[in-house]
Amino acid sequence: MLTHVVLMKFTDAADAPQARELLTALPGRVPEIQRLTVGLDVVHGDASYDLCMITEHDSLDGLRAYQGHPAHLEVAGWLRPRLAARASVDF
Repeated sequence: MLTHVVLMKFTDAADAPQARELLTALPGRVPEIQRLTVGLDVVHGDASYDLCMITEHDSLDGLRAYQGHPAHLEVAGWLRPRLAARASVDF
């Protein structure tokens, strides 16, 4: 099992709820996602990011297939211009 964690900080934090909607629709469209969790920040501290997404995949190949899937690329195309920062960890 491979876990993919992504933190996103938006230029306008008001975009985070729509991002959550777009991301939570992905499991029905991308078979390589075994599990997906998306949470919005509630603390809004200096070190906070606006959104955390966690996906689980069978393997590194599953993660790569997800990352190259047209549905993921569509959502990523919406996200990228709205992001001020992004961080990820895969384990």
